[in-house]
Amino acid sequence: MPCTVVVGAQWGDEGKGKIVDALSATADAVARYQGGPNAGHSIVREGETVVLHLVPSGVMHPRPRCLIGNGVVVDLPRLREEVARIEGLGVSVLRRLGLSPAAHLILPYHRAVEAAAERGPGAIGTTGRGIGFAYRDKAARTGLRVADLFDRVTFVERADRTLARLRQEYPEAAELGAMSGASLFDALREHGAWTRERLADVSSELHAALARGQRVLLEGAQGTLLDLDHGTYPFVTSSSASAAGAPLGVGLGPRAVDRVVGVTKAYATRVGLGPFPSEMPAQEAERLRAAGEEYGATTGRPRRCGWLDLPALRYAARVNGLDGLVITKLDVLDEFEEIRVLAGYQDGSRAFDPDPRALERRRPAWRRFPGWRTSTVGARRWRDLPARARAYLEWIERACGVPVVSVSVGAERDAEVVPPGRASAWSGPGRGRGPRSKSPRRAVVAAARKRR
Repeated sequence: MPCTVVVGAQWGDEGKGKIVDALSATADAVARYQGGPNAGHSIVREGETVVLHLVPSGVMHPRPRCLIGNGVVVDLPRLREEVARIEGLGVSVLRRLGLSPAAHLILPYHRAVEAAAERGPGAIGTTGRGIGFAYRDKAARTGLRVADLFDRVTFVERADRTLARLRQEYPEAAELGAMSGASLFDALREHGAWTRERLADVSSELHAALARGQRVLLEGAQGTLLDLDHGTYPFVTSSSASAAGAPLGVGLGPRAVDRVVGVTKAYATRVGLGPFPSEMPAQEAERLRAAGEEYGATTGRPRRCGWLDLPALRYAARVNGLDGLVITKLDVLDEFEEIRVLAGYQDGSRAFDPDPRALERRRPAWRRFPGWRTSTVGARRWRDLPARARAYLEWIERACGVPVVSVSVGAERDAEVVPPGRASAWSGPGRGRGPRSKSPRRAVVAAARKRR
C-alpha cells in the first residue's frame, strides 16, 4: 500500500465498504477521515450483510487497528450501538477501536434543527442525522469535541450559547425548548466514560505505523461529487469527501499518501436533490434499482439511478489524482440489452462542470454499447467475463485515463475480477516506490493521448 486512500468517484454509494474490507486483509491500520453516521458501508460476511456507519470497514478482519479521525463527526450513542452490534457477531472491536479527541460531536440539537431546515424551501435532501449542522458549528468555532466530554463547565456553557442561538434561528424546532447544556452533558456522561477508554492520538499512531513500514488505509464516506468544495454545491455533503481530505482528516501530511484508489459503479446513482445529468427515465430506473438493490443502507431511501457519467468520472480522476479505478456492480447490468454512457454533452462539451446551473442546462450525448446478456456473477478471471463486458470496461479505462485495477461482480468478498497485469497496481507498493514513469496510470494516460 503502504498508505492508500479509498475514495468514491461518484455521488457516494459506490461500494467503498467492500473495497476497504478487501484491502483491510493486509492492512495494519484503517482510519475513517470524514463524514458521520450518514455513511452506510455494506460488507457481506459469511452470507450476512453488515452495515457500518462510523466504525471503519476494516473491522471485520482481526488484524487492523480501527481509528476514527479528527475529520469525522460522531454521534456517540449510535457509535456505541454499532460497536455492540458488531461485537454481537463475534467480532472483537473494543480492543482495536481508537477515537480522536478532536472529532466533533453530533448532538440532539443538530438533528432537531436539520429536520426543521429540511422542511423549509432550502432543503437539499440530507439524511437527517444532524451531520451538516455539526460541521457548521465546527466551522463557526462553536462546536463541541470529544475532548469536551471531560470538561463539564466548558461543555455546558458552549452548548447553552449554541442553543440560545438556534432557538432564535429555528423557532419552529420545538424540541430545542426542552434542551439545556446541563441535560445534554448528563445524558452523555455514561458515553463519555465509555469513550475515555477509546481515546487515541490518531495522527501520532498513523505516523508511527508508516515510519515502521506498516500498511495504512484511509477510508472516506460519500463521494467526490458530494465534496463540499468540488461537488455540485450546494447539493453536497458538509466535509471534504475527496482524497485531499484524507490526510487532513487523520492528521497526516499530504506526502504520506502513496496511492489513491477510486471506486465507481458500472452505472451511476444519486441520493437526495441536485443535478443528475445521466439519470434514467422512471421505468428504466426502477428496473436498475431492483436489479442493484439501490436503496440507502442508512436511510432506506430509493436511490436515483442513471447511466455512467464519463465527464464526471474524468473530473473525479483529476480532482483526486486517481492511481487506480475499481468498478463495482458490473453484474447488475447483465440483463440489459443496451448499455449507455454519458460520453459528453450535445453542445459539444466533454468537460464536467459541478455548478448545478450548468449541469441542468446540458443535455447528454450518449455512447451506446451492446449488452452481454450473460451472467458475470461467477467470473473470477478476466477471461471469464463476456467479451462485450470486457470491451465496456476497457473503453471506460481508455476514456478516463485511469487503469481499472479490480471489477466487482457481486457483494461477496471474493466476487471480483482483477484484469491481467493489474495485481501489483491493486495491492502493490505505492507511488513513492519505483520510477513514476513505470506506473500503470501513466501508461494508460499515455496510450489514451496517443489514440487521440
